[in-house]
Amino acid sequence: METYNLLIDGRLVTGDMMMPVINPATGDTLAMCPRASAAQANAAIAAARSAFPSWAATPIAERRRTLIVLADAIGRNAEQLARLLTQEQGKPLAEASYEIGAAESFIRQLAELDLEPRQIKSGSHRRVQVIQRPLGVVAAIMTWNFPVLLLAFKLPAALLAGNCVVVKPASTTPLTSLRIGELCAEIFPPGVVNIISDADDLGPLLTQHADVAKVSFTGSVATGRRIMASAANALKRITLELGGNDAAIVLDDADVDKTAAGLYAGAFWNAGQVCIAIKRAYVHDSIYDAVCAQLAQLADAAVLGDGLSPGTQIGPLQNKAQFEKVKGFLADARQSGKVIAGGTILDRSGYFVRPTIVRDVADGCKIVDDEQFGPILPVIRYSDVDDAIERANRSPYGLGASIWSSDTERAWRLAARLESGTVWINKHPDLDPRIPFGGAKDSGIGVELGEEGLREFTQMQVMSMPN
Repeated sequence: METYNLLIDGRLVTGDMMMPVINPATGDTLAMCPRASAAQANAAIAAARSAFPSWAATPIAERRRTLIVLADAIGRNAEQLARLLTQEQGKPLAEASYEIGAAESFIRQLAELDLEPRQIKSGSHRRVQVIQRPLGVVAAIMTWNFPVLLLAFKLPAALLAGNCVVVKPASTTPLTSLRIGELCAEIFPPGVVNIISDADDLGPLLTQHADVAKVSFTGSVATGRRIMASAANALKRITLELGGNDAAIVLDDADVDKTAAGLYAGAFWNAGQVCIAIKRAYVHDSIYDAVCAQLAQLADAAVLGDGLSPGTQIGPLQNKAQFEKVKGFLADARQSGKVIAGGTILDRSGYFVRPTIVRDVADGCKIVDDEQFGPILPVIRYSDVDDAIERANRSPYGLGASIWSSDTERAWRLAARLESGTVWINKHPDLDPRIPFGGAKDSGIGVELGEEGLREFTQMQVMSMPN
């Protein structure tokens, strides 16, 4: 088996313990992974704290150049990283290759952002300038659905702003992050980037540690609440990108074929394991049957399999716990509506669920109200668009949403009424490193990406003096 190491203070070190990483396509052990101890987590934080003054004092142009070197290194190793990502995460190789390429691109584009001081005009009697200062040590904690892309959401912005980082990938998908750690060891000064893998037991240490100034977390609402509570004692800065139950509202004038294809792609990318996947579709009564039929046809045609097998379109769910959770949603789907495609698991090793379309279902049941995080799409009938918007907004989540229509101006007007951090028109989802991304309500606090996301890794300081 391949060997993997933690990155602490510029050195690649073995873990004080080891743990298995499972290939979700087979259920077999893919690799033995280092598992950091509390002492090693403390060492990583101490290394970041020690490296911070020098890195913060490094000119931003040099920090930018170093990030570009990292992007170059990821590009050179893209093929190997993509294969490893498929093996540990389960997604088809084409999706894994896209994720690695997107991560490289995000790093490059985020590195182009700037933190120039801003002058505030406040009359002729004083000079006022706003500067953004780095915070110190940032804990970047990720979930397992997009381990590399999520790293690219957090790491470049934190480093460009002058912070040092301790990265903790999810326990079920740590390997690609550790490989990127090997690249970082050759690029960044010791202590600037540290990567530790754990058995999901070191999060509280990171979030409560006195020397951690900010926590940037992507994951579940339940874990986000625990992080917020643990960070409260020290009033740490936090960014929480949490779950979603994204609604797509299909208006009566939508093109059935194009819309069904867009809904399907937005719902079943990465086997539905996407925080901003379409998780419930509200379709106008006049085209409801046609859209359901098209969705069922697309789902029935999907090719499931090992992500490394040619032709695979949908891979397994990433881990056994999620697999069992989704099976519970399938049971609810059969009770609450009519399953017109899928609804079954594959009789083979691994965590495979066929893409499932559920029609004749309504709000108030588990399959509609809760986040499935799997390959299931409930399709809800409506006749009045005001009612559809009210039902979409009834959810405690507010990450993303979309409206589908041939009249984009009408859709644009309706979009402003949806209570979500992002609303797309005739697409879902769509992320760009230059565009801020954040959730409303239970879907999170703070912003990632864009200039707004970069400033989240800084402390604003106002300088004022008389002229």
